[in-house]
Amino acid sequence: MAGRWLRSPLLVVVVVVLAAVMLLPVGYVVAIGFQVGWPTLAPLVFRPKVGELLVNTVLLVVLGVPVTVVLGVGGAWLVERTTLPGRRIWAVLLAAPLAIPAFVSSYGWVSAIPSIGGIGGGLLVATLAYYPLVYLPAVTTIRRLDPALEESARSLGLGSWRVFARVVLPQLRLAVWGGGLVVALHLLSEYGAFALIRFDTFTTAIVVQYQSTFAGPAASALGIVLAGLCLLLLLGESATRGTARYSRVGSGAARPAVLEQLGWATPLAMAGLVVVLFAALGVPIASLVRWLSVGDPWAQRELHTAILQTAGLAVIGAIVTVLVALPIAWLTIRHPGRLPRLLESAYYLASSLPAIIIALGLVTITIRIVPALYQSVFTVVLAYVIIFLPRALVSLRTGIAQAPVALEEAARSLGHSPLAARARVTLPLILPALGAGAALVGLGAANELTATLLLAPSGTRTLATQFWSASTSVAYSDAAPYALLLIALSLPSVAILFLQTRKRVR
Repeated sequence: MAGRWLRSPLLVVVVVVLAAVMLLPVGYVVAIGFQVGWPTLAPLVFRPKVGELLVNTVLLVVLGVPVTVVLGVGGAWLVERTTLPGRRIWAVLLAAPLAIPAFVSSYGWVSAIPSIGGIGGGLLVATLAYYPLVYLPAVTTIRRLDPALEESARSLGLGSWRVFARVVLPQLRLAVWGGGLVVALHLLSEYGAFALIRFDTFTTAIVVQYQSTFAGPAASALGIVLAGLCLLLLLGESATRGTARYSRVGSGAARPAVLEQLGWATPLAMAGLVVVLFAALGVPIASLVRWLSVGDPWAQRELHTAILQTAGLAVIGAIVTVLVALPIAWLTIRHPGRLPRLLESAYYLASSLPAIIIALGLVTITIRIVPALYQSVFTVVLAYVIIFLPRALVSLRTGIAQAPVALEEAARSLGHSPLAARARVTLPLILPALGAGAALVGLGAANELTATLLLAPSGTRTLATQFWSASTSVAYSDAAPYALLLIALSLPSVAILFLQTRKRVR
């Protein structure tokens, strides 16, 4: 098993080359550290401003991740395991905030409450925007749990809360850890949402330093600290993930789970959900509607250009990302071993870096080595590939794993070449996974702000950059159409994610 990858040396070479390209931003961080040198970096790292940024960023993660976990897991349990009235409607509404980009949500809050800011404002905006990243995997996991385990616990005299704490919650460990890690990485890399409410983090400070000194030593020092925080998060998640098995043989009980009776707590649960959804959906949408009614914001000439350029970059980014993800997904599923796992880890390591670090790395590399690629479509697409590759990789791994190898072997026994067998048999089977991965990447690219601002060619106008230009100029009415179109583009992605949770029915 460990040496299966040796049967496909060309595939391994392709994956290694692509991994080397993916790791360019990581190499940039390491090279900057050696180039600048510790004597120069030390005073830049150990200065009061960095301490302030570190406190803000660490508090954001330490406080924000638990809040998103409570909201995500609590919401999932209410809609999947209780007698909450209108559970299907609540299930959809709780996933809906994912369709509103974090910087659009921040725009809604800051236009409604101009004084919002600080750690409180940052936590409010971030947790409301990112809790669905925990909610969706938690819903999927709870729907797949065998209800017999909970029934056995009740038969032993455990109450509802003890059943949840001792039976359900431990089985959500992977969903909580994985979703929490994704939320933490988003909190570290988010720029637009925090810049709008004037809350300083490492990412916002790096952008300010970049704009003033063009990736000078101060920006590099902040980038190294931020990359170090991301690496600590990855190592911490890996170390605490555990080795428990969460899978089972067979489909488990065919009957639905016995729902917990909320009783007197029903009004409290519904009131809590209303408050969360009002803050996550009501405030941003109300602000958006208000600003759309001011003047004639739809008359902006750049609107159609922004739509076309956003769609063009998103489509190209989605196609290229899927093509890059396909070889490593195929290698890890069809030819598992230590080398494929190591190469896959390299892909994830590169993608875990904040977009600002990836963008700064590509800026520096293109200027110094390939100046012709500086601020080109190629560089923008490469940044999208590095940032969003995990979205495509997860979908492709699942699709390839579910495509039986025996069907390929049968086609080859009928005289088809290996390539023809894969094209005629396997490709149709993984097309849904290809489409889902491409959709998720494309819609993520359409909403991407930081890397696009730094890398896009002069004159490029995307919905995200045009929204940013208008909102930072306090032209909230002009920003409103771009915000609405960004939400509209995000809805299909959220629908795909939500429908994937509904497929895993007991």
